[in-house]
Amino acid sequence: MFLHALTIFLSAFLLFLVQPIIAKQILPWFGGSAAVWSTCLVFFQVTLLAGYLYADWTTRRLNIRRQTILHAALLAVALLLLPIVPAASWKPIGAEQPSLQILLLLTVTIGLPYFLLSTTSPLIQVWFARAYPGVSPYRLFALSNLASMLALLGYPFLLEPNVATRFQAIYWSAGFGVFALTIAIILARAYKTNARSDSAAARAIASADQNLHIEPTSRDKAVWVALSALGSMLLLGVSNHLTQNIASIPLLWLAPLAIYLLTFILCFGGTDGSSWYPRGIALSQAALAVVAMAWLLAERKLDFMLYLQIAVFSVGLFMTCMYCHGELVARKPPAQHLTTFYLMISIGGAAGSILIGILAPLILPAYFELGLTLVALAALATWLFWRQGRWQLVLMSGGICAFALWSCVHTIRQYQQDVVVMSRNFYGTLRVKEFNLHSIDNHKRSLLHGAILHGDQFMDARRRVIATTYYRNNSGIAIALREKDRSLVRPRRVGIVGLGAGTLATYGNKNDVFRFYEINPDVVEIAKRDFTYLQESMATVEVSLGDARLTLERESSQHFDVLAIDAFSGDSIPVHLITLEALDSYQRHMEPDGIIAFHVSNRFLDLTPVVGKLANARGLAVAWIRETHDDGRTASDWVLLSKDPLALQSPAIVAIAKPIVARAGTQVWTDDFNNLVEALK
Repeated sequence: MFLHALTIFLSAFLLFLVQPIIAKQILPWFGGSAAVWSTCLVFFQVTLLAGYLYADWTTRRLNIRRQTILHAALLAVALLLLPIVPAASWKPIGAEQPSLQILLLLTVTIGLPYFLLSTTSPLIQVWFARAYPGVSPYRLFALSNLASMLALLGYPFLLEPNVATRFQAIYWSAGFGVFALTIAIILARAYKTNARSDSAAARAIASADQNLHIEPTSRDKAVWVALSALGSMLLLGVSNHLTQNIASIPLLWLAPLAIYLLTFILCFGGTDGSSWYPRGIALSQAALAVVAMAWLLAERKLDFMLYLQIAVFSVGLFMTCMYCHGELVARKPPAQHLTTFYLMISIGGAAGSILIGILAPLILPAYFELGLTLVALAALATWLFWRQGRWQLVLMSGGICAFALWSCVHTIRQYQQDVVVMSRNFYGTLRVKEFNLHSIDNHKRSLLHGAILHGDQFMDARRRVIATTYYRNNSGIAIALREKDRSLVRPRRVGIVGLGAGTLATYGNKNDVFRFYEINPDVVEIAKRDFTYLQESMATVEVSLGDARLTLERESSQHFDVLAIDAFSGDSIPVHLITLEALDSYQRHMEPDGIIAFHVSNRFLDLTPVVGKLANARGLAVAWIRETHDDGRTASDWVLLSKDPLALQSPAIVAIAKPIVARAGTQVWTDDFNNLVEALK
């Protein structure tokens, strides 16, 4: 029994540990976008489905001897593919479809090892049921989810801060070797059981379960798929809503995923596989959760009540997933149909992740999927109660379904209020909103990415050349540009990583060159069409599409006088743009007295000490400039770096520069060592 439990624990631990390990390796190649993680989740869910399909097919179609030979052969091939380090040839050049390329990359790099890990839980449970008739194998499913949670929580707090990225993959590969050894022992034992014959094992199971003659119906399987799909959709829907519409807090995706796994552990963790699911009160809890989440979606005034939003949606996710996964347990089949049951669960999980991670960005103009998922959950509950003839519950859940539908429609209408342009792609949702339409002086447009402002512009011809938001006249970048304009006798050459509305182009003079690097093609289109900063700039404006770091690595030296790194205020933090290797790449493109300006304004991260450590590591002069509003609120934070100390010694900079206080115990961020947890405010 211990060997079975150990193997399942190892497989689930490695299954979830490989997810952040591989995602972190490829994240810099695709701009550090949150969508990279969502796309990875689609791959993981689909591969899990393939693994469960394999487990079900081999269990039903092959005898033990053939099943173990096939599995051992696949395991041997997987060992030959280690370590799991993606080849540099997968790096995009800017024109690829990111989702498709990520899926192909993952398939080639970790496809077979991940596939074999995903087959382990259902296969081991079947072999366990054969070896120990009368003992419920479903608790092993709870054990696998416990291992998954430990891997999930351990990575950002233990592994990531202490182990270099390249060694993470090597250590994981070694762990896979240990797993291969344990499952090889089980395979050998299962192979020997062939002498007793498969039919004898089947009779042993049958003697322990009097309901084996009850075959799952098509309706049973459909309900399993629907409940599993809704759980997966709730996970991704809540994650997207919290990280894109509410707060761009790093690792905020961690809480929903941990809650999702916890519900599996609780629902499958009882002695008989169901005793920890409080079916009597789960319905009322789920109903309350749907109403609360639907209300918060509709009430936009509560969007920035951060703690309320996180609390309600976290608790709501727990209650609704407890209902979905608890109902799965309540409807589980006898052990003979275990692989079919898990296959349906994996089909639902994959379908839910594809709907939210792949189809929703193509179909929905914004993050409306959570509201639609709540409607679907209430509708499914209504149908199930109707099938059972529980008419009072039908009326209750039907009313909740109607309320959720109203909330969804209301949310869509509010989200589109004052919006003149809305677009959504792999990198998120963009909106252009108009304010003060009836005021000539104050009429302006704003560009928002989720809940983050990425620039705005006055529409009046006299004021639309005024730089706003983080780029105002007293901001660190504005001062750096003015000082270069004053000190140079030639036109300036300026690089900007992150386009936004194109505000910085307004500082361009005749014969200057302002070169923008932008990964999101929709941002480029909006900046050119809906704002006038680029068109009306006196400078020559160039826009390079693609990840800035990869592009700069391919380009010859650009000889920038100023390079602004403006990519850290919004959604996911592209860590690969703020490492020592990134700084070395930037310096290759700078004039000897050039200034690199990091925009580090962020509600949740204190990146100023991070940049300060990078400067100290390379012996660069550094100046931190904080601009404030009249009421004392921070308007922007910029950290200026230069190889030439005199470049930052002008009176305009010295008069307002602040000292950077290093955080104790922190280290220089590199491509191998970087940790957002230590930068949290």
